[in-house]
Amino acid sequence: MQALPREQIPQEAPQGSEAYDARFRALVGEAGWRRLPDAVRARFSKRLASARVAIYPGIIEEVRFSRAGWVLAQFCRLIGAPLPLHRDTGVPATVSVSEDVNSGGQCWTRIYGRKHGFPQVIHSAKRFAGKSGLEEYLGRGIGMALKVVALEDGLEFRSDHYFLDIGPVRLRLPHWMGPGRTVVRHRDLGEGRFEFSLELVHPLLGELVYQSGVFRDA
Repeated sequence: MQALPREQIPQEAPQGSEAYDARFRALVGEAGWRRLPDAVRARFSKRLASARVAIYPGIIEEVRFSRAGWVLAQFCRLIGAPLPLHRDTGVPATVSVSEDVNSGGQCWTRIYGRKHGFPQVIHSAKRFAGKSGLEEYLGRGIGMALKVVALEDGLEFRSDHYFLDIGPVRLRLPHWMGPGRTVVRHRDLGEGRFEFSLELVHPLLGELVYQSGVFRDA
């Protein structure tokens, strides 16, 4: 994996005792970072080293599947079920972020409640590596390279391509083998609240999966 060059990482930190992480700032650039809401900059500049964990409780508000999307989500159970499996809304959800010791990146754990049965738990790791500067590892050697874009009210993570790691060998999957374009948005709503949404769109089949929830700073 190619780590983000150190010279591209701003070294200054804001005043205060909380540790500062400048890696997302480096990915979106200074102009993009400055136009983000203060709350978004605060969430994405926390240095989550050692045993520190950032926790964001919330509620799932909308879930959509096409038939093909539902089949894909079930098939992805083989790699740890990275997509939502159910259409339940109005259920509790939690996102927690901690350090990924192996890569120096971040472990993201999402817990989605269900109206019946145990919650669904999704794990992934964000690694500050590769040509795009950020990769999301999903499991069983499968991951996607991400491009990060600063919006007026938050951040958007867009899949650039998918890959498969087999030991030391990495295979970049051609677009026709991938499930489509994944877009994850973090949109600030003010008063310590934000919307987290995931959209997966196939170039031929259209929208496969959509999920959104509203979370808050704990």
